[in-house]
Amino acid sequence: MNKKLLPAVLLSLALSACVSIGAKPPASLFSLTADAAPATGATASGKLNEALSVLEPTADAKVSVLRVPVQIDETRIAYLKKALWVERPSRQFQHLLSETLRARGNRLITENDAGTKGLRLSGRLLDMGYDARTRSAVVRFDATRETPGGTIDTRRFESVVGGIDPEAPDVAPALNRAANDVAKQVADWVG
Repeated sequence: MNKKLLPAVLLSLALSACVSIGAKPPASLFSLTADAAPATGATASGKLNEALSVLEPTADAKVSVLRVPVQIDETRIAYLKKALWVERPSRQFQHLLSETLRARGNRLITENDAGTKGLRLSGRLLDMGYDARTRSAVVRFDATRETPGGTIDTRRFESVVGGIDPEAPDVAPALNRAANDVAKQVADWVG
């Protein structure tokens, strides 16, 4: 090896021990899994203008990040240690709602708004996290249902799963249960 290159190689090796490319992965990645989903091979068909469009909900700031919020008191929020969402909670909730509605098998469901003139389901994800005051996983969603004729209905849905320790292995399944409960409530409301 060239004697002039040796110091450069040694320096780069020394620096590589100090520099980390990317963050250390968290101990847990949270995702939502639908309790009710269409069977493998199930099909749906219909006209695009009669489809139910499930749009990604907007989300409050504490929920629009990949970290899992912990409500400490009325005004303070922290984030659950060693846990992240695998994807934005609002996007995961959109998929969960769509799967829950598809499982009912009574209409064509889309997850976009392109060219559809049928029923639209949107809303605002207010909470999908842990409440330290009550030791609960909480999912709260303000749904908006808009008919092709322009009629708009709104309704708030909530599910709370209590008795949960503030640890990722406990919070993840509790949030999944609460999200599925809210999705079922919304599906019953939409019809």
